Amino acid sequence: QVQLVESGGGLVQAGGSLRLSCAASGRDFSSRSMGWFRQPPGRAREFVAAVMWYGGTTVYADSVKGRFTISRDNAKNAVYLQMNSLKPEDTAVYYCAAQRTMRWPSRNGDEYEYWGQGTQVTVSS
Repeated sequence: QVQLVESGGGLVQAGGSLRLSCAASGRDFSSRSMGWFRQPPGRAREFVAAVMWYGGTTVYADSVKGRFTISRDNAKNAVYLQMNSLKPEDTAVYYCAAQRTMRWPSRNGDEYEYWGQGTQVTVSS
């Protein structure tokens, strides 16, 4: 069992930055690739970024590539999403998720076994 708790969301002006954090508890965190997803108002959940269980390999949605950076610290059981140059269209609830163990980072939400409760990010124009 893995529990995930996101933090760091808030209200920011366009062009600003936020750093989301996801604290994980439970076993096997360091053997799970981790991802961030988001759900904009009135829209379906969408993939944002993912990182391999040992770090290094990352995957990004085209819409955030070059602006967002995913990272992890296995010693702290944490994963982060640094968001720069934020746009109003980045407004969404952001979710942290953990894949099944020893899997390549995936864009597909069905590949994720555990989810956090989400944190709201609002970008004003």
